[in-house]
Amino acid sequence: MAQKLKKRQEVELSIEKVAFGGQGIAYLDDFVVFVENTLPGDVVTARVRKARKNYAEAYPVTMQTPSPLRQDAPCSHFGHCGGCKWQNLEYQQQLQFKQQHVSESLKHIGQVEPERIHATLPAPNIFGYRNKMEFSFSDNRWLTPEELQDPEIKKDFALGLHVPRFFDRILDIEKCWLQSDLANKILSFSKAFFKNSAIPVYNLFSREGQLRHLVIRQSFTHNQLLVNVVSFSPLTDALRLYSEKLVAEIPQVSGVVNTVNNTPAQVASGSERHVLFGSPILKEKLGDFEFEISPDSFFQTNTLQAENLYEITKKYAEINNDIVWDLYCGTGSISIFVAKNAKKVIGFEIVENAIKDAYRNAGLNNVTNCEFVAGDLRFQLEKFAVEPPDVLICDPPRAGMHKDVLATIRNIAPKRIVYVSCNPATMARDLAQLIDLYEITDVQPVDMFPHTYHIESVAKLVKR
Repeated sequence: MAQKLKKRQEVELSIEKVAFGGQGIAYLDDFVVFVENTLPGDVVTARVRKARKNYAEAYPVTMQTPSPLRQDAPCSHFGHCGGCKWQNLEYQQQLQFKQQHVSESLKHIGQVEPERIHATLPAPNIFGYRNKMEFSFSDNRWLTPEELQDPEIKKDFALGLHVPRFFDRILDIEKCWLQSDLANKILSFSKAFFKNSAIPVYNLFSREGQLRHLVIRQSFTHNQLLVNVVSFSPLTDALRLYSEKLVAEIPQVSGVVNTVNNTPAQVASGSERHVLFGSPILKEKLGDFEFEISPDSFFQTNTLQAENLYEITKKYAEINNDIVWDLYCGTGSISIFVAKNAKKVIGFEIVENAIKDAYRNAGLNNVTNCEFVAGDLRFQLEKFAVEPPDVLICDPPRAGMHKDVLATIRNIAPKRIVYVSCNPATMARDLAQLIDLYEITDVQPVDMFPHTYHIESVAKLVKR
């Protein structure tokens, strides 16, 4: 059957499962076909986009029979935007699929079978939950089929989100359901202001123009917002009027900054920053602790669910006057959250600015038993192994842990490990390197990102 599938061929498929990337999975005999924008139970006519020896990728052309799991997505941009793939899937079913992803990754990738994989912890809010959104400016707006019929819509300006598979195409966003009404008000105001201004939009290919990104961060505790306009060169004078009008329109805006990114990298950060109004710092609470958030700081984007994630981490760590290591500690939020019951916490992080934020956050909360170390974990951990930890907490990036870091963990062999993961596949791979020394008693999936396929997990490992 693999030999018969060719690029652009159309074939009728019944979608049976959903893959971690959000695509539907169909089978032709033993041959796997990944079909985007489908759900289990759909019967579709699909066109092959890519054909390989063992699998193919396709997209639906005609929906023959829709899945009973489908629901209407509230967002008018659904299906075009690269953000929420699962708005058309009932929320309880989203939670089940996420638990399934974690379970199957552990079993098939890591050959790991924990004692208990708990039901996915639902998010307190399934809309308006994000405390940070990054929007991109573009002079090459992506038009939907409906918009192409409207001659009044121009392509030379957009402020929105990326279209899947097109790094240079931006879908103009009227409202994002994942951010608050206040944040959407800022988006709407900014779009109207810059569309009618003389400030040119940055072009990715010519590297001419100015406007690159609009980043909106929000403190839900204090109901304040920080707005960051990222440009190719400083726009302090040109943006004064913008900041004045924005604050007059939306007084909850507590800070407006201009970040300069003059590199080819299309990222919403840079080495130069100018404060146009107020403070460049937001304060947010997690549990009893307050944290300062700068424009470039990492902070969990779902504030309410982050508190639940950290409570689970603290529960699994069972800290009782122990020495604790917190690997990939970022700005120190987990270290500070668990420090009360610890003898000492040492946080390790490669980003030096994050370590500065961690010390500032510890001081802000009068936490005195935390130490933070900047540097590559591959080389830093051995230096501190003379006083090995009783408990090790790690929250690695999506790529998981380096093999040298895993080797050091095996050598120091703490009594308990709590592994926090944003990627079930790399978590499974890493845990497979530890199961001869540790029993995996519990895995708790946590839904930090409703309406997406992304899933956070917390695993508890106890030394055998």
